Amino acid sequence: MRPLIQLITLLLCAIACLPAWSQAWPSKPIRMIIAFPPGGPTDLVSRVLAQRLSEQLGQQVIVDNKPGAGGNIAAEMSAKAAPDGYTVFYNTSAIVIGPALYGKVNYDTLKDFAPVALTASVPLVLVVNPQLPAKSVKEFLDLAKTRSGALNYSSSGTGTITHLASAMLSTQAGVQTQHIPYKGSAPGLVDLVAGQTQFMIDTMNTVLPYVRDNRLRALAVTSSKRSALMPDLPTMAEAGVAGFEAAAWQGIVVPVGTPADIVQKLNAEVNKALQNPDLRARLAAQGADILGGTSAEYAAYLRAEMPRWAKAVKDSGAKPE
Repeated sequence: MRPLIQLITLLLCAIACLPAWSQAWPSKPIRMIIAFPPGGPTDLVSRVLAQRLSEQLGQQVIVDNKPGAGGNIAAEMSAKAAPDGYTVFYNTSAIVIGPALYGKVNYDTLKDFAPVALTASVPLVLVVNPQLPAKSVKEFLDLAKTRSGALNYSSSGTGTITHLASAMLSTQAGVQTQHIPYKGSAPGLVDLVAGQTQFMIDTMNTVLPYVRDNRLRALAVTSSKRSALMPDLPTMAEAGVAGFEAAAWQGIVVPVGTPADIVQKLNAEVNKALQNPDLRARLAAQGADILGGTSAEYAAYLRAEMPRWAKAVKDSGAKPE
């Protein structure tokens, strides 16, 4: 009888210790995986947020760049990480585009991750080479129809949001354009400035320096509302392309099985960070719209985005590079 009592006592103690373990989180540095190289738009936003979370949590949040395979390397690594709250995945729309583009990936977006929160959305901007005789979206689309198949557009890679947004615009407007994929936005923009390509849809924080020094001409933002950084620039809908909307959204997920109280605390800390005046100012300077919200809201958002981008991939005919 005594061994049985001892066993029950040990089990009760173990159970009692579980909440205490979760409540102690974090007790060591947290790894924040992102799927893109240093210096890119996602990296810039993630580092601002990681710095603020480090200050709030009292533990360093270390950004770990794992680029490649359209974000699938980082996603798979994050999905297979220990669900202990010490690995978070700073994800983008690639988490919903990847499965549609590659067909088979080693993670399930809706089953292998516990959503924490949407963090930010960076508007995309339609930019053209200044030598192109188009100073509005209407003039640009008219030109694309006149020069059917002759206008090339840069993207940061096949199946990326910069590719799919341009393909969606071409399909919706009924024009024929040619896709020229690059390994990242930077080389694509260099060739656009040089006139090797004629247009591109890329994130505001990436194209803004080129627009400000007149190396590129901005025609419209693809978000549902105008940007405070470029208030005179119309939305695509205002420019005559009704219903067209696309943005490079970002969020945080953790491996499924991460204790619910850790997910809840992380959500609270992310929302707190997003309300910090200094962080908001820094992200606003990059053209980012600050989001936030509950884990459940982010889960619903992911479920809605999966079929939307699956259709965009199918319509574009995109294939893995």
